[in-house]
Amino acid sequence: MTDFVEAGKASELEEGTKRAVEVCGTRVLLIGSGGKYYAISNRCPHLGGNLSQGHLQGTVVTCPVHGSQFDITDGHVIRWLKGSRPLQAISKMLKRPKPVATYEVKIADNKILVEI
Repeated sequence: MTDFVEAGKASELEEGTKRAVEVCGTRVLLIGSGGKYYAISNRCPHLGGNLSQGHLQGTVVTCPVHGSQFDITDGHVIRWLKGSRPLQAISKMLKRPKPVATYEVKIADNKILVEI
């Protein structure tokens, strides 16, 4: 069974910003983008890079470790690793691309509620 748990205050998460939090033992990245709020795993599914330290542009977050990119709206992979095509091909054979986990978000009374 899942529950919505308070993860932060909407007024404290400005447009185009991100904040790492822990919700019920899960490392979550809260993101404000396009007037909406999103919650994704703070760990890159490739090697566990800390996505809160990565670059955010619109609805795309880039892992600071190997440059993988994910769409924060649904977690799908935009780019699996940054580098030359041969390096990408070898890396994909060793570890297949996986989306980043996403969590449903609701806003109530200025609270960001994340379904965990």
